[in-house]
Amino acid sequence: MRTNYSDNFFNVSSEFGFLPQNRPITSLPKRYSELQNILDRMPVELPDGNPGILAIPNKIEKVVENLPNYFELVKKEDDIMIIQGLFRGYCFLSSAFTLESSYQEFVKSKKYGKARNFLPQQIAQPFVYVAEKLDVYPWLEYHYAYSLGNFKVLDESDNFHWSNLDQCVKFSGKKDETGFIMNHVDINQHSPTLVESVMEALISIEKRDDESLNHWLEKNFNSMVKVNERRKEMWVASRWKHYNDFRIFIMGIKGNEEIFGDGLIYQGVSDEPRQYRGQTGAQDNIIPMEDIFTGVINFYPKNQLTKYLMDLRTYRPKCIQYFFNDLRDEIEKIEGKSLFNYLVKSKNSDGLCFLLAIVEEIYKFRNGHWQFVQKYIMANTKYAKATGGTPIISWIPNQIKAVLEFVKIIIENISQIGEIKNDLAKQIFNSSNQTINSKINLLDKQLIIVQDQDYNPGKVFELNQKYNLQDANLEKK
Repeated sequence: MRTNYSDNFFNVSSEFGFLPQNRPITSLPKRYSELQNILDRMPVELPDGNPGILAIPNKIEKVVENLPNYFELVKKEDDIMIIQGLFRGYCFLSSAFTLESSYQEFVKSKKYGKARNFLPQQIAQPFVYVAEKLDVYPWLEYHYAYSLGNFKVLDESDNFHWSNLDQCVKFSGKKDETGFIMNHVDINQHSPTLVESVMEALISIEKRDDESLNHWLEKNFNSMVKVNERRKEMWVASRWKHYNDFRIFIMGIKGNEEIFGDGLIYQGVSDEPRQYRGQTGAQDNIIPMEDIFTGVINFYPKNQLTKYLMDLRTYRPKCIQYFFNDLRDEIEKIEGKSLFNYLVKSKNSDGLCFLLAIVEEIYKFRNGHWQFVQKYIMANTKYAKATGGTPIISWIPNQIKAVLEFVKIIIENISQIGEIKNDLAKQIFNSSNQTINSKINLLDKQLIIVQDQDYNPGKVFELNQKYNLQDANLEKK
């Protein structure tokens, strides 16, 4: 594998992980002042507490009417930071313009209304152009726009924590939206170490250095523990009862026909309606990388939900897509074509235990995400689609099943090999062996409940506590 994968904004490496190699610009150059002015005034609630553009029904239509078409000016830009800033701005404006009507209906009836099915050309033309420059789809996007390219540090003397980060562009303008997005940025501070440990582990395998391999597996595990620690803070960063303050604005076109109908027409670009996926935690890169590296991906069920997961790979920056492709190719070159098979063949029990520990952290991440869905979505709305356009009650369980299947197989193989030398490795094995059945039972019982059309989301959630598999920090105010 290469040592880095760069497009000059992202640089996937042991130095930057999945974070941008430079801080995103916080606002656009003065030549785009009218666009920046709309973005600043757009949130439902402004910093001074007054209502913004999105708080007033249909106001965004009038505001956009007077927006200049910056298409010719945008075409002259060659600075990646400005192109990214423009893309981010048009992403937010496009979602705000189309979904404002849906938001207003929700305010009145608690049901999502119809979105506008067109983008005016003064938005569509420059938006599509900068999207093509970045080689991504022209819709609200996770990397360059929504999350990783949308943060600023409040206090440079303080640490890189979600509470010390703020959005550059917002929808609701409320703290729960900021906490929600910045928590995603926060966990990625551990991505450099994760990327490094994956690359170094592959080098260790090539050299057949088991001691070094075990070291990097343990390092990967420790970093995943930190990722999960910060992920659990989502309960505090963004309170679940406030998720609907901004959720509607991160909906995708594809999979949400109830909102967007046949799709969205980009005026001045094409008369054919287009469809793109919305925002989802599945667009982050940490878990997909870990799935490929550990071999969880080999246990994905062959169904439509897995196809959707793989489709999301195309929504990533090309440099990250290349990284994933090369990682898969490198794994294929390993004897046995997987890290797991290599460890089994070399009878590396300690290494298998650290692999087990990483996979357990993947489980904790996904089960935590599943708990978020139970509270933030299922308890908040009857709308049965996730923001990415998938059925909310089957999407994450689809992946949890794959993880638990793999955990069982790793445990069985460690038991057969025996000879665990490392004390931490022994603890990992014993803990996993004692809890695997509880994890399987938890998911099975939750899925039985949600098969009932009139299921109670609270009952689904309570089972996590019954099996002692709930996140910490739950529902702290």
